Amino acid sequence: MRVALLSYRSKPHCGGQGIYVRHLSRELVALGHDVEVFSGQPYPELDEGVTLTRVPSLDLYREPDPFRIPRPREFRDLTDGQEFLIMCTGGFPEPRTFSKRVIRMLRQRKDEFDVVLDNQVLGHGLLEVEELGLPMVTAIHHPITFDRRIDLAAAPSLRKKLGLRRWYGFLRMQGKVAREARKVVTVSESSYRDIVTDFGVDPSRMRVIPLGADDEFVPPTEPRVPGRILAMASADAPMKGIATLLEAFAKLRTERDLELVLVTRPKPGGRTETMVDQLGIADSVRFVHGVSQSELVALMGSAELACVPSLYEGFSLPTVELMACGTPLVVSRAGAIPEVVGPDGVAAELVEPGNVEQLRVAIGSLLDDPERRARMGRAARRRVEETFSWKAVARQTAEAFAEAIEERKAERCSAGKACGC
Repeated sequence: MRVALLSYRSKPHCGGQGIYVRHLSRELVALGHDVEVFSGQPYPELDEGVTLTRVPSLDLYREPDPFRIPRPREFRDLTDGQEFLIMCTGGFPEPRTFSKRVIRMLRQRKDEFDVVLDNQVLGHGLLEVEELGLPMVTAIHHPITFDRRIDLAAAPSLRKKLGLRRWYGFLRMQGKVAREARKVVTVSESSYRDIVTDFGVDPSRMRVIPLGADDEFVPPTEPRVPGRILAMASADAPMKGIATLLEAFAKLRTERDLELVLVTRPKPGGRTETMVDQLGIADSVRFVHGVSQSELVALMGSAELACVPSLYEGFSLPTVELMACGTPLVVSRAGAIPEVVGPDGVAAELVEPGNVEQLRVAIGSLLDDPERRARMGRAARRRVEETFSWKAVARQTAEAFAEAIEERKAERCSAGKACGC
């Protein structure tokens, strides 16, 4: 099959979109399919055999100058103008404007592809894909409605709440597009239920395909660093539960020699940096970002234990990667996380999301029990080997493509159009 894989942004090493694009496209090519990735900035890192077509935006959220003001010569068309105006009025334009740009490209090249995979763009422009004669499969990792609810609950003022409602204005569009999608794939039973509930998608058009861990994520060959705790947070946002972890760590730090490594780029002067200062733990907390995958693997393998304190996750790919490294875990009983780690206490210790005291006790007891940590690490590694594989993701996704193509062909036949039957 000839696959067009669409992703409005594909950050290479953190955040699920770029990781999903890279590993899925590689394994689809290994199965013999042709894959061309259409992506906005930041562009993904792709493996040999996968084609990248850049769909440039104004890149208004790039580091180190997010919410930047473009120079007049950067504006190319009305879509650029719309992107800038939506940002200026507090909205998030990327899914909407990417879909407009990429549909223009696909109109010119519709005969070059057999199927389109939308990686959670869910922009109005993509409703035209089927009109071009291309069946579309949509991947929704989780409905962003959960991010909105958690952010609104944490907002300190009415003004902040109003700003967040405007920022998440794209969700009405995403829900409409999701309901009209031919076939939706998602990453967990938890996300499946949430997409049906929040977006109103017909369950009969959905399929669950769990994500995988890359083969590079393996247990360490060097000793783990005593007292090192690791947490991944691709976004410095309330949903990741970092505030709960910082409070628990601050209590533990009064009685133990510990180091907390946070794989994230905190917002300057934001909630995380402020809490670290207020809790008096700045000398024991280290932020890491912009690392390569091999550096990330080494970092994951260096920790005595890792923590995933999220208030919600549609899947949690970092959890699987940590398990692949044999790193024992303390995780929240939230969203799909229990589904990913399996039975409580075997590969991970589960605690209630947002409960500082439960988190403190769970981390402390695990730090005091090296034999249990070793057992949990081995069990976590076994679970990944048995359950989570990018090859399996690609195979099942290709099956979803084939089903969508056959459905489209049957529709054309029933309408009396030439379909090659």
